[in-house]
Parts: sequence; structure tokens; C-alpha cells
Amino acid sequence: MASKNDPFQFQEFDEAGDLLEANRDATTISIDDEDVKPQKQSTATGFSTEADTEDPLANDDQAELLSGQKKSPSFWSFEYYQRFFDIETHHVKERIIGSMMPWPRKNFINVYLRRNPDLYGPFWICTTLVFATAISGNISNFLAHQGKQDYKYTPEFRKVTIAATIIFSYAWLVPLAVWGFLLWRNNKMVNLVSYAFMEIVCVYGYSLSIYIPAVVLWILPFNWLSWCTVVVALCLSGSVLVLTFWPAVRDDHPRVMIAFLSVIVLLNMLLAVGCKTYFFTTPGNKTVTPANSTT
Repeated sequence: MASKNDPFQFQEFDEAGDLLEANRDATTISIDDEDVKPQKQSTATGFSTEADTEDPLANDDQAELLSGQKKSPSFWSFEYYQRFFDIETHHVKERIIGSMMPWPRKNFINVYLRRNPDLYGPFWICTTLVFATAISGNISNFLAHQGKQDYKYTPEFRKVTIAATIIFSYAWLVPLAVWGFLLWRNNKMVNLVSYAFMEIVCVYGYSLSIYIPAVVLWILPFNWLSWCTVVVALCLSGSVLVLTFWPAVRDDHPRVMIAFLSVIVLLNMLLAVGCKTYFFTTPGNKTVTPANSTT
């Protein structure tokens, strides 16, 4: 028989019974009742938390997108150009490597841009090339005249302005002319491939990235090495441009196609050779004749 003082024996709580007898109208809830569910708590202001998380502006944007009434930003607005600078670092890296390593049947626009051109890479490539050309030209001029008694080094800051004018004009005016020509040919022939203006600017900007290490090597006092780097840079940069614009004029008249691609290569060659001869001109061995000498 179990002991009366057994602690594990079930006992009734008298206090609970007294409370129920005192208030017979009280309602009791069983913990086993599965029908009782917690209700949503409201905030101090009286609104539910789900209503607070909803963004009315986001709903408006979604409604505009679904209805097709979302307006694109204007060409003269800041938002229009902001999207061209919204790009990841690894995408810029891939495009720079792709511009330095062209492969046959590999269109730069279709492989790397994917209808998402940027201006971040072309802008900084052109800016870097401007300062690299001007600084390297000054260093090359200093090394070429080093050791001469009558030479006094003076930095030529005007080379920065000249380099910026040449490079940015090439990176913007030439794509504008190419875009206008392709637009004109598309009106003549329907089957031609068309490129947007920003895509052409992006291609030309990234095609200049190979010239940055080339102009640094032009500092070395080896004329044969400088011209070898010019040829290599021309081949790589020109190949990217030719492989990119070849599908756009492939179905055009053969004479138009040859003339168009030849002009692209010629302008690229004029840029490289012009920068090499103007900023990195090695002075010849000239004999200085005193002013008071007689013949």
C-alpha cells in the first residue's frame, strides 16, 4: 500500500477548487485545446506589421511595369547615364581580358556585353591611357636627353591636354561615325545586324586597354622594341574591332564591307602610330654648331 506521504501520489489542489467555487462564471481553457490559435499582434498605432512592411512606392512601380507604362529616363537626365556605370568589377575584368585576347568567331558585343554596355570601363581606360601616354612621353624625352650639358628638363603638361583630345575624340567621334554609317546601311538593307551607339562606344573604349601597357614599354630606349609593341597592340586592338563589326557588314556589298573595315583599321593605326611618333620621338644625333663659328 502506498504511503500517505508519498510525493509522487496525485493530489488535488484545494486552492484551485476554492477559486472556481468563488467565481462560477469564469471561463477555463484547456491546454489540450487545439482550436485556440494565436492572433496577429498589432502595433502601438493600431496597424498590423504586414501593412507596415508594404512599400506603396514599390507597388506603384510594379503596377507600372505590369501595365507597360514605366517611363524610361530621358537622354538628358542623370538617371539615363547612371545605369551605364552600374557594373560589377569582375565584369570589367572579363571585358578587359576579352579585348586583349580576341578569338575568331567571337563577337565582343555578343560574348561580353550581352546587351549591357557600360561607360565605367571605357572612361577609366581612356583616362588611364591619357596620363600614361603623357607621363611616359615625358620620361622618354628625359631619358633620351639625359647626360647632355645643354639640356634642362622641363615637364610638358600640354601633352596631357593633347593626349586627352586625341584619345577621347577617337573613343567618341569614331563610334559616332560608325553608328551613323551602320544606321544608314540598315535603312538600305534590312538583313544587316545593328548595334546601339553605347555598345559601339563600349567596344572602342575597351579596345584601347591594350595600349596602356604598350605606352609604358615605349619608355625603354629600344626603338625596335617600341615598334614591335606597336604592331602587337595594333593587331590585338584591330582584331577586336574587325571581329565585332564583321557581322554588321557581312551581308553588305563586298566593296562597302572592305572599305568599312579598312577605315576602322586605318583609324586605329593612325592613333597608335601618331601617339608613338608625337609623344615618343627620339631626337637624332645633331651636331650643335656654335653661333660665333666661321666656315
